[in-house]
Amino acid sequence: MDDNSCEPPLRRGRRRRRMALLASVAGCATLGGVLVLVLLPWDRGAPTASTPEARALAAVSSGVPAALPDLEALTEERERHLKRHPEDAEAWAVLGSARVEQGLRRADPAYWPRAEKALRTSLKTRPKGNAPALRGLAALANARRDFAEARAWGEAARKLEPKRWTTYPLLIEASAGLGNDEETGRLLDRLTELRSGPVVMARAAAVYRDRGWREDAAAKLADAASAAGEPAERAAYLERAGQLAWERGDREDALRLFREAVRIDPDQRAAQAGQGRALASLGRTTEALSAYRTALAKHPRPEYTLELGELYESLGRERAAQAQYRVLRERVRLATGHGADEELVLGRYEADHGDAEGAVRRLRREWERQPSTEVADALGWALHRAGRHEEALPFAVRATEGTQGGGVRSASYVFHRGMIERSLERYGAARRHVTEALRINPWFSPLGAPRARQALASLGEPSVQAGPEPS
Repeated sequence: MDDNSCEPPLRRGRRRRRMALLASVAGCATLGGVLVLVLLPWDRGAPTASTPEARALAAVSSGVPAALPDLEALTEERERHLKRHPEDAEAWAVLGSARVEQGLRRADPAYWPRAEKALRTSLKTRPKGNAPALRGLAALANARRDFAEARAWGEAARKLEPKRWTTYPLLIEASAGLGNDEETGRLLDRLTELRSGPVVMARAAAVYRDRGWREDAAAKLADAASAAGEPAERAAYLERAGQLAWERGDREDALRLFREAVRIDPDQRAAQAGQGRALASLGRTTEALSAYRTALAKHPRPEYTLELGELYESLGRERAAQAQYRVLRERVRLATGHGADEELVLGRYEADHGDAEGAVRRLRREWERQPSTEVADALGWALHRAGRHEEALPFAVRATEGTQGGGVRSASYVFHRGMIERSLERYGAARRHVTEALRINPWFSPLGAPRARQALASLGEPSVQAGPEPS
């Protein structure tokens, strides 16, 4: 079934207009990446900032992505200040929050211990009433994918300042990571009561996307684009708009958005990886490989390493693929040493390219800690790859049924469900879901999409004479 077929008529009618609007404002922005929302007590909005330090401070304090050079200038300035004033709790909170943002922008978990040290020093210096440090620790925990801890720190900050709006995006991210969709909705409602503007629109768009409301997400993104501020903010928003377009299979629109993001902010390496994804789907493999290598040179996220390895594998370049998989394992090891949780990406890798039973063990622990939609999908697929199809199906259903929290319309998730159903000889359901995956995005994976087409061909057409198929 088409991912638009269950949408209300108004949403369906807006789809083309919203996508066209997003493409037309490619220089203006869309949904931001992971934001460090640490609005400090002295925040008065987003003041005019003429120096790099002031621009980064305004960005960090008002919850928008900051340019890397500006962040570096701010951290250096705070470090100098703290040498003279080591008891300044506010400065320690700024330093720690800026380092969280640096680590996110660079995909470098080595920033996490340094950020934690600064934030905990702020709390030690001012143990009571220090909501900025608590918000910084919540942002750090989200960056490490420790969503339970992020929620605990965020709730502590909310208790101190219940009307401080910048706490709520952190809580929304943590709640989504824990798979609590009802709580996520309540938090978003509270956020929109307290604040409006592009950051809030972006956060709402992320929630809408997770619910499968892509037209509403696109509408929020278009509104956020027109209100974006500094170039780094616009570029971060464009990168997420490109992701949204890619997920729908709009590969040309995705490529345009990713390219504009990189043009505005050359440090927007997530958009560079997005270009690799889109170019590969267009058959422009040489350009795709170059884009991935450029992204990974300064933004070495394990997810992108896995994508590049699978692209090499799809091209028959097994040695290059294995080299990327070794890099992935090493990056996960380093990230774990700095307190990051990379079990999800490692489990995905092991399920398809390594030890499927080991992937099951990893992902089951992850599911117990934070039962989100993406963990449900990964665990279900790992169980399938380990030959445990009956156990796998409930997790695949959880990842794909809106009534069970799996509202996001992901071609990969639906493909996984279809393949599990095929193994269980539920051929009608398998045919339906594999077809839906290819309808959502015919190019969703350089390895998965060809397998989906092969599976669909092997399933063939249902036999009228044989009667109804199991579904």
